[in-house]
Amino acid sequence: MTKPIDLLLFGRMTAPWVDWMTAQLADGWNVVHWSEDDAPEALQELAPKAEVIVGGRFDSDIFPAVPNLKLWQIPFTGFDWLDPAAFPKGCRVSNTFEHEIAIAEWVLAAMLEMEIGIAAISARFKEKRWENRAPGIGDGRVELYGKTLGIVGYGHIGREAARRARAFGMRIEAASRRPPDEDAPQPDAFTTMEGLDAMLGRSDYVLLTLPLADETEGLFDAGRFRAMKSDGVFINVGRGRVADEQALYEALRDKVIGGAVIDVWYQYPKPDDPDPTPSKFPFEALDNVVMTPHMSAKTGPMRQRRWQFVADNLQRYARGEALENVCLEI
Repeated sequence: MTKPIDLLLFGRMTAPWVDWMTAQLADGWNVVHWSEDDAPEALQELAPKAEVIVGGRFDSDIFPAVPNLKLWQIPFTGFDWLDPAAFPKGCRVSNTFEHEIAIAEWVLAAMLEMEIGIAAISARFKEKRWENRAPGIGDGRVELYGKTLGIVGYGHIGREAARRARAFGMRIEAASRRPPDEDAPQPDAFTTMEGLDAMLGRSDYVLLTLPLADETEGLFDAGRFRAMKSDGVFINVGRGRVADEQALYEALRDKVIGGAVIDVWYQYPKPDDPDPTPSKFPFEALDNVVMTPHMSAKTGPMRQRRWQFVADNLQRYARGEALENVCLEI
């Protein structure tokens, strides 16, 4: 009889999915769980046995050697934190997308809020009621229709945002390392990263979706913000440090650009500092910034899609099939 595959579901984020994953995988798997609420000694016992681990970040100070590990499956996208030295030779690391629908909807909501300002209109109506309501008099609001969305990084998120923005009558431009696949929504104009600055100058909204890597860190510096339209709006759902922290703050403070909607940041909660400011600069004091706490992908359906992908990828592993989303091979 074939020995069951030892699977460790690691961390608090996996806890709600233990029973579901056990049912999905059924026979052939030995599923165990450890989270930060459990005794560290239990991890020392469980991790070395694991052939497959599903989990996110780990503390190398408490995590033991994992000599039997063949697959580390991350149940989310980012892996810039990953230390290859922590994994044994022959191990593969896969990540998980499935967040693009949720983020694309957030992007459209962000652009609509910048154009319409429903929250401010509601607050004013509650206080002033019908003041200045007369039709045909006074300033009218603007529209997304006819405006240009410039997407930097035309991957999963960029393509889904393009589909939705086009339904609003927006022009789509994209800058990426390579042209989109034939089955992807084709932008009205495409450029490699060499043409990024010119695209920025044509875009009413600039959507940054790039992951953090050596070649992307600080990609948006003071010069890039100067290349944008003076009333252009910068939206970041990629990683905070792809945009230089000081350059972004100063571009907003000095009105070099029109505004920003920011979901990804520079300082995050840590055990020794559970509630830091999101930046060393006071973005919260600016009147042209909408700030959200890295939650653009946070929907229930997104989580279900992610865990279904994880289960499917583990089944591929068990059958000896090619894994999807392999981002590192040790």
